[in-house]
Amino acid sequence: MAKKKKEEGGGGGSPAWMSTFSDLMNLLLCFFVLLFSMSSVDAEKFEEVVASLTSSFSIFDGGGSSISEGNLISSGVSQLTEFDDYYTSVSIAESASIIELVNSIQSYEEYVEEQNLDNTESIAEAIEEALENSGLGEDITVEFDELYVTLTINGSLLFDSESADLTEDATEVASKLGDVLKYYDDYTIEVYGYTDNLPLTDTSVFKDNMWLSFGRAYTIVQYLVNNKGMDDENMNPIARGEKDPVASNDTAEGRSLNRRVEIRIYNAYASGLQSYEDTATSGLTGDDTDTTE
Repeated sequence: MAKKKKEEGGGGGSPAWMSTFSDLMNLLLCFFVLLFSMSSVDAEKFEEVVASLTSSFSIFDGGGSSISEGNLISSGVSQLTEFDDYYTSVSIAESASIIELVNSIQSYEEYVEEQNLDNTESIAEAIEEALENSGLGEDITVEFDELYVTLTINGSLLFDSESADLTEDATEVASKLGDVLKYYDDYTIEVYGYTDNLPLTDTSVFKDNMWLSFGRAYTIVQYLVNNKGMDDENMNPIARGEKDPVASNDTAEGRSLNRRVEIRIYNAYASGLQSYEDTATSGLTGDDTDTTE
């Protein structure tokens, strides 16, 4: 059978020594009260001590200050208010700076777009005029956007069916075209080859239309390099095959339009020949194609 745990402690009441200790504390309290009543307090030194302590524990350099008849207030509260006002003013200033920065970026983007269009348009106008003078105005169309000028040549003027070799009649066209393009030898030039969607016959030397389109683009690049002395470092042949048709492949006329070669001439900025900062200081006149000379 489990035993009940004995209760700790004896009878009630405090130990006898606590009575003696309480009497001693009362006597010490009376003694210090008597000493204080007979002493005199230097009010000026007291205020200096309080001000010094307040200054030491304040979160700001100004510390606390004593006003009227010894009533002390800490300047921390007022300084916190000043800090909040300062933070608010800084936030407003930073917001205004961010808005100004965003507006500046938008303005610069608009400026860049305008400079690109002006530069590309000037190139397009110069090329179109040169093609008209060379008799190719009806055979080659000229278009431009923000970054480059596009010359579109009907593939039937250059190549036979399933062939990437220039025809005899195409040699004259390619020669006149090269005379125009050589003025832009320093510019980045991309030559895109396109085909219709008809599959190649078994007699073709090309695997498919993608290879055929690359062969045609590469033929144009090689002709310009070998016969017109253009820099192949700035020219890139690109195969597009039957992608991006400009007409329906359901008709012979549409397929003829899709079998084409496009030459893209990037403007001076896109080609890295001129910076927008230079334009801002020197001004773009619109006839800056002399950078190739």
